Amino acid sequence: MDIVKDNDAAMHASNIAGNQILLEHTKKNRFYFMDYIEIKGYKSIKDASVDLAPINILIGANGSGKSNFVSFFDFLNKLYNRKLNEYVALKGGSDKILHKGIKSSNTISFKLEFDRGLNGYSAILQSGTDGFVLLKECLMYQGDSKNISRSETEANIKFTDHLGAKYIIKSLKGFRKYHFHDTGSNSPFTKYSNIENDIYYFYQDGMNLAAFMYYIQETNKKVYNRIIKNIQSIAPYFSDFYFAPNKENNIRLQWIDKYSDVVFGASDLSDGTIRFIALSLLFLQPDLPGTIIIDEPELGLHPAAISKLAGMIKSASERDCQVILATQSTNLISYFQAEDILTVDQVNGQTIFNRLNNENLQQWLDDYTIVDLWKRNIITGGQPNY
Repeated sequence: MDIVKDNDAAMHASNIAGNQILLEHTKKNRFYFMDYIEIKGYKSIKDASVDLAPINILIGANGSGKSNFVSFFDFLNKLYNRKLNEYVALKGGSDKILHKGIKSSNTISFKLEFDRGLNGYSAILQSGTDGFVLLKECLMYQGDSKNISRSETEANIKFTDHLGAKYIIKSLKGFRKYHFHDTGSNSPFTKYSNIENDIYYFYQDGMNLAAFMYYIQETNKKVYNRIIKNIQSIAPYFSDFYFAPNKENNIRLQWIDKYSDVVFGASDLSDGTIRFIALSLLFLQPDLPGTIIIDEPELGLHPAAISKLAGMIKSASERDCQVILATQSTNLISYFQAEDILTVDQVNGQTIFNRLNNENLQQWLDDYTIVDLWKRNIITGGQPNY
């Protein structure tokens, strides 16, 4: 009997120690990188396991599945925020989300691991008559897994009392997916944003660019000046932003040049310039999100701007921000190491991911660049004729 009591006491002490370690992790201000992601049954991704690094650049032909991988983080965001089935309905139903449609598969599953596998989150979802039902939703800590699902149609992670939930929620909130493709006369960049409400983080379409830049100017002049100088390196005529909040504290993107006293608006900037301004703010902001996810950020950029973009991506990764981006730009990938690049191919109707390895390519890299090897089909992955 005493032995049983001693064992129980030892287990209790061990649990307390483990919980204390977990609490210390959740108290830290920085995010940890996502080390690993496994996705099954989502769009073109039948069954994929991807080890993730600080920089992850997806290259591949049109239709290979790059954008599907990027869009999975929208799916994950909606699941975490309990808006999944509304999102699926707006996308045309579960048939549009499931791999090869509901006739071929009726479940989606995923697994995420953080901080060298210390923490994790996974789920299995099955298509039902009114959307998806969570068959299983698990939190993992040091190899132990606990099912927190209540067989509901939405995730339970926000409501569970499991200690690991705090860490995973913080990590999931750190995911930020961006696209700055819309730069037309009625684009998000032309809209008003509020200098009190729209300053907490940079919105995914850049709509609050003016308010967010205004906030940085007021609170961190050093970073503000760095962003201005970065913009000027590509657009030398650009002098500064012009901030003029109205009575409702709303503001829109306006700027002045070096050669006149005219105040210009967003529509007076070229598509490439306005995208570069948004990218500069995204990667140079004072407090970076845990993970930046972006699709084809190089669209419309001058080669010199692409070089600057590569530098900003590297700088962000050195500031503990993980970067996941999809591209078809040989110019952009030329600035990165082989280990930063994942080739994406669609083989027999399913997306396949492979990370390049510097050692395997070393005999070629002595004489050729990564771009040369890709163009010459020595790197066979990510090719249209794979």
